Amino acid sequence: MEYSKHNIFSQVRGREQWFLVNLLSGEADLLERDVADAVASGSPPPAAYTDAFIEKGYWVESAEERRRYDAAYAAFKGAAAKEEIQLFFLLNYSCNFTCDYCYQSGYDPERAVDRPAAIDSFFKFVDKHFRGLRKYVTLFGGEPLLPGNHEYVAEIIRKLNARALGLAIVTNGYTLLDYLPLLKTAAVREVQVTLDGPPALHNSRRPLGGGLPTFDRIADGIDGLLAAGIPVNLRTVLDRDNIAGLPELARIAKARGWTGHPKFKTQFGRNYELHYCQGNSGRLFDRLSMWEAVVEQAKQHPEVLEYHRPALSISRYLFENNALPSGLFDSCPATKSEWAFDYTGRIYSCTATVGKEGEELGRYWPQETPLSEAAAEWARRDVTTIPQCATCALQLACGGGCGAVAKNRTGAILSPDCRTPRELMELGFDLYQPEREPELSHA
Repeated sequence: MEYSKHNIFSQVRGREQWFLVNLLSGEADLLERDVADAVASGSPPPAAYTDAFIEKGYWVESAEERRRYDAAYAAFKGAAAKEEIQLFFLLNYSCNFTCDYCYQSGYDPERAVDRPAAIDSFFKFVDKHFRGLRKYVTLFGGEPLLPGNHEYVAEIIRKLNARALGLAIVTNGYTLLDYLPLLKTAAVREVQVTLDGPPALHNSRRPLGGGLPTFDRIADGIDGLLAAGIPVNLRTVLDRDNIAGLPELARIAKARGWTGHPKFKTQFGRNYELHYCQGNSGRLFDRLSMWEAVVEQAKQHPEVLEYHRPALSISRYLFENNALPSGLFDSCPATKSEWAFDYTGRIYSCTATVGKEGEELGRYWPQETPLSEAAAEWARRDVTTIPQCATCALQLACGGGCGAVAKNRTGAILSPDCRTPRELMELGFDLYQPEREPELSHA
């Protein structure tokens, strides 16, 4: 017998409490000090706890654990094969904003192409290669809802409606009110919009070309979407320059009735270097430091948690559901549940690679071409094919991370973008777990 290779053990941040999580067995516990000391040293659990450790999958026969792992992986692959596919379509790379952290700012200038022909070919490609699969289309950019794109968006909606397919949109939100009548004719899954803080802070980071403010028009557009019953996913891109603005943004969202609306949700993104180096990299958080800063804001300002409850790896899920999620064998959707197509006819693995030179996987227009070998490599990327993941106890909480970030850093698709799930659990158990005496009991 031995400790499971999938045990995740650590101390709750700022407390005399320890946790043990195993995503393969689906168990999580708080530990008394003597039990925690045994786990930390690698010695067998105290005799009084041996039966519980075996039952919960913390203390295992390695061959039996391998069988459970293989069965869990087969179940994961089976579920993944039925997952809905998100097909991103980029109408343009141009944008009416001049955000100071835009990762697409160095991309090629806009090309003059026959967009109606590209749109028609895109849908023919989808009909041919994604027939019978659950799917929807997301408009992406650049900025897809530019003032001059109405006829293209209308044609896309017409083709989606004819196929009974849903639509999602990733937009800066400046023209939402102008597009609202058109959006009401579509089966809109959600509209993702970005606000980076209260008005002055947001406007300094995400101005219109020429430096004009954008917050008020975006906020009015969000009001319009919610009034029309269209779901909104409000994103905030965080770095050291705007983290202090979170409480005020949360208060604004509450005052406008957003946080209480059933079709409103939020997400936080991290400002980071993807395809080029930013001029002021000192403003950037790494993944852990960002969530440490968010938790600190949430503890000082409870309204932040009304605006957004961070996942902190499995922490929020555990304490909201009193159960663990299934193990994450793959956290990269590229060429599996996500593809990206641009208006020039190129095909990419995902939104993090779309438009980047050298990342094209094939073409759907003007002539369709076979996909490159890289497409198959993207498709088989998961923790079983990334060598560094094989012996990592965190693999089922991390899933190998983002393939695009990993490739950008190492040059290899089958390399890890290591996340920090253990440290995030340390934060999350402190944030979401009510204070209580340490004990070996189901969390």
